[in-house]
Amino acid sequence: MIKNDSGARRVALVTGGAMGIGAAISERLARDGYTVLVADINLATAEKTAAAITASGGSAAALHMDVSKAESIAAAFASVDKDYGRCDVLVANAGIAKTFPFLEFPIENWLLTMNINVTGVMLCGQHAARLMARHKWGRIVNISSISGIRAGAGRTAYGTSKAAVIGLTRQMAIELAEHGITVNSVAPGPVDTPLTQEVHSAETRKSFNDAIPMQRYGSTAEIAAAVAFLAGEDSSYVTGHVVPVDGGFVAAGILNI
Repeated sequence: MIKNDSGARRVALVTGGAMGIGAAISERLARDGYTVLVADINLATAEKTAAAITASGGSAAALHMDVSKAESIAAAFASVDKDYGRCDVLVANAGIAKTFPFLEFPIENWLLTMNINVTGVMLCGQHAARLMARHKWGRIVNISSISGIRAGAGRTAYGTSKAAVIGLTRQMAIELAEHGITVNSVAPGPVDTPLTQEVHSAETRKSFNDAIPMQRYGSTAEIAAAVAFLAGEDSSYVTGHVVPVDGGFVAAGILNI
């Protein structure tokens, strides 16, 4: 069991925790001994994920949160404060992604993507950090993307939003260090999830596989493992960093000679 300063389980909140990478992170943190709050706009699916974790011997509960709405974020964290009195770990995972050619990029999608992927991360970080600061200990892990490091066709809003998350992570890290809070980001490469299966065409998948030295998509468990390290005690002197989990994509140049 991962214990806090009062001897109880540490509380970890995962946004977008009901499916895909978020569900894998929720499951991994629960397996590591945290009480996991599976926060998601889809409460029914969050409840199923939390129930599966509990059935496997973990400690989890569902929490409704719409990260596109400041009032929903505030209400969810008020509930966490009331029910648990603390939030030791935040994994800001919720996000959206759609692709359009730059010349045809719709302003509506740009605004929505920035609101969810950037403003939502900032607001969740604020609320979580206020609870963490009480105990002078906390871990915040923002899920960014390799698309925030290297540009990709069609990703005008998504890639820019994830680059902003990387900048926000560094800003949060330097301002929250005095409160005993570390802030880092995990930048997944392409991962097999319901979202990528919907968004990535066969051509996209081939383009990624050709550019990745490991020549495959990652698994949600591989992303969760990196998050688990940054959420734990062993990362106590790591803050303000971005960890690509990408099979070598960011490092790669020409792969064939």
